[in-house]
Amino acid sequence: MSATCRALLISAPASGQGKTTVTAALARRARRDGLRVRVFKTGPDFLDPMLLERASGAAVYQLDLWMVGEAGCRALLHEAALHADLILIEGVMGLYDGTPSSADLAQRFGIAVLAVIDASAMAQTFAALAFGLARYRQTLPFFGVFANRVGSAGHARMLADGLPDGIAWLGHLPRAAAFELPERHLGLLQAGEIADLDRRLDAAADALGGALDFASLPTVAFSHAAAAPIAARLAGQRIAVARDEALGFIYPANLDCLHALGAETRFFSPLRDAALPACDAVWLPGGYPELHAARLAANTSMLAALRAHHAAGKPLLAECGGLMAICRTLVDGDGVAHALAGLLDATATMQPRLQALALQGVAFDDGELRGHSFHYSSLQSALAPTLRARTPHGGGGEAVYRDGALIASYVHFHFASNPSATARLFGARP
Repeated sequence: MSATCRALLISAPASGQGKTTVTAALARRARRDGLRVRVFKTGPDFLDPMLLERASGAAVYQLDLWMVGEAGCRALLHEAALHADLILIEGVMGLYDGTPSSADLAQRFGIAVLAVIDASAMAQTFAALAFGLARYRQTLPFFGVFANRVGSAGHARMLADGLPDGIAWLGHLPRAAAFELPERHLGLLQAGEIADLDRRLDAAADALGGALDFASLPTVAFSHAAAAPIAARLAGQRIAVARDEALGFIYPANLDCLHALGAETRFFSPLRDAALPACDAVWLPGGYPELHAARLAANTSMLAALRAHHAAGKPLLAECGGLMAICRTLVDGDGVAHALAGLLDATATMQPRLQALALQGVAFDDGELRGHSFHYSSLQSALAPTLRARTPHGGGGEAVYRDGALIASYVHFHFASNPSATARLFGARP
């Protein structure tokens, strides 16, 4: 069974070129033009998808040939093509960076590539860079180049005129504070933290002008063989999921997986709620606990509720920021120590530099569950890890701690990579 749809993968020579801004602008303009648009993000990421969801009006899922798998990516693209007029995919890092890379994904599914290049400090070298991206892999379906942060109309003409034959100029965005997206140490701000986000998205869409005619994009046929249904091993289980400014890095696919397993999800705020909702298990996803550590520490009733849940032997999964929140102490970026839940006899300390960035896989009893890590904190503890993750190429990865039904790690898991292992994390019997 196949479905066809116009599709484009937006990549760049490196991170920081403005891929998210351009992708969001294209999505917002397509939506305003009356097109049904679905946006995906290549590789693991929580922040960019929040912004792209606001721009497109639809949930943004991950496409990653290792973490999600080729079959999973194919199923997601097929489902989107059934209902959308346009599929946009934001790449990760540079076009050829990583194994698998954005280029690998584009080539695997025959999706045209648009290269976004930050031209703010560039003249004729823009053309050389575009040529290299287009010709480095001759079999890549390279569609054209887009200039970002352009200084003037004259600057844009110079960039376009310098391109060699065979490389299409697809437009530009000017350098403008009106639609730049603010950042902090983990990347862009969360969508809910940018008060004027819709104004910024509309301004970016307006600035596109006539750039990139959506009707000119190639149509791709996405085929998919229906997979066997997931066994409802969590039927009747209620899972409390933390979701607020402190903890809220959640893949939409993870919620889909829990629901397919038969679970009911109930959201709560570790910052505001005094108690957990009635539940059989708790999931504390990643987030920014270091920015809200004083409020987390002050919510002693919630900390007590988490301790009681753990003492009762109920499953609790704590990922990255969630791991930090269940430590005995969290030391924030200013060096201030905060006493938190204490389920793990450890101290999480914010560091000035990135401590880890890698895809990760953990071999549980039901097989490998895949995900990624990305954190600025380090963990100090005398506890011995129960398991240790591996990277895709066999290198050592993050520690996984287990205490009864508690599982804690810096790894952000992608539940759909192994629904059976996921079910066990949340209390399903073998």
